[in-house]
Formats: sequence, structure tokens, C-alpha cells
Amino acid sequence: MKRRGHRPSLGTKDRPRFWGRHAVTAALANPERTVRKLWGTREALVGLDLPSTLPVTFADAADLGRLVPADAPHQGIVAEVEPLEEIWLGDLIEQGRDDARPLIVLDQVTDPHNVGAILRSAAAFDALGIVTQDRHAPPESGTVARAASGALESVPWVRVVNLARALEEIAEAGFWRVGLTGEAPRTLAETIGRQRIALVLGAEGEGMRQNTEAHCDELAKLPISDRIESLNVSNAAAIALYALAARP
Repeated sequence: MKRRGHRPSLGTKDRPRFWGRHAVTAALANPERTVRKLWGTREALVGLDLPSTLPVTFADAADLGRLVPADAPHQGIVAEVEPLEEIWLGDLIEQGRDDARPLIVLDQVTDPHNVGAILRSAAAFDALGIVTQDRHAPPESGTVARAASGALESVPWVRVVNLARALEEIAEAGFWRVGLTGEAPRTLAETIGRQRIALVLGAEGEGMRQNTEAHCDELAKLPISDRIESLNVSNAAAIALYALAARP
């Protein structure tokens, strides 16, 4: 008998568990993603085109709730997956060599909800990808996948050891590196022009580190009201990406 309060494993960094219909169906549809196990209610799994080799376990909602964090909105479906293969920054830059899609660089943004939401906005506004540090960013997880609403499967995510060095490589590829900070003298609209843009955003609360700011070509702010001090980093990313998409 299980001890009171005991919960089974919720997945690991090497085998995260995704939950929610958008996150799981996107993982199943991604040829680059390996899905190892699937649990679901009969209602949730109806109509899904599942590989015959995929182990599937039918379960009720209460059992599924024990496979994921407390109160996670699993929507009747949970999957255990392999993380995606790592992507090199040089390869990502080469993919976007002939277009003007923006790149998003995150400086120690560690909240998985924010990273997931930024991935979702990146997909919505057709960003080339996101770049984070490998040690100061969340791993792939159910929380990231849920917040990304499927975008984790379609937006390239590059992890680098040294962010300053990565910003230098980004500049060499022709990107104009614009760091968002409320202390900047000019707004984003006044700085972006028509060049290829790499948006650089800092951590929740602390903002960009000084060395990261030093590796930006220009700093810019969003024209928000004095009634609020700052925006959540994922909201700021979405607004900035819209501004880039709406350039005349």
C-alpha cells in the first residue's frame, strides 16, 4: 500500500512528462520527438492516430492526476517523452540566413511558464528560434510544454554555455542586437529599423546582466504607462515580437 501523501515519479529531465492535449498531440506529431509512453482516458484518446508500437495505458482522471504535478490541467492525456536533440547556434543561424525572422535571446530567464509562453509567442510571430544558457534556463518539462501550447515542438531552442560569446556570433551573422530594458533612452519602435533583429530579454525581476547589456548594439524600452513599473518577461517578448512583425 502506498504511504499517505506519496506521489509516483513525475518524470525526469531525461524523460519528462507532458500533459494537456496541445502539448501531447504536438509531441506525437513531431517526427523529431520520441514518445515513450502514453496514458489517457478513453474519451481523450478517441480519434488520435497513435503508433502501433507506442505503449498506451487507459486510465481515469484521478490516476492521471497522480502522474503529473498537483492540479496540473492534464485534460485526460499524459505522455512520457525523450528531450529533443540539441541544436547548435550556428545551424540555427544558417537556417535563417536568407530571411528576416527575429531571434530571441533570454538571459537567465528561469521560470518555465515564462519560457513556455515566449516559445508560444515565437511560434505565433514566426521567430527563428530562442537562445538560452544551458545552466540558467529550465529544462524541457510538462510545464514548459503546456505553457508553449505545442510550440515547443516547432520553435528551435538553442542552449549555449556562454551567452556573451553567443551574442558575438549572432552579431557576426548580421543581427542587430536589441536589449529590452526600462532604463533605455529610446523605445523599441525608434531602434529597430529594417535590419535583422535579435531581441535580448533579461531575467524576471533582475533584468539583463551588465555583461549581456554590453553585448547589445542598442538598448530599447517598451512605451508602458507610469502606473506600472515593468512587464512580465513573456508579455514583453510578445509585444516586442508584434512590433517587429508590424514594421512597415
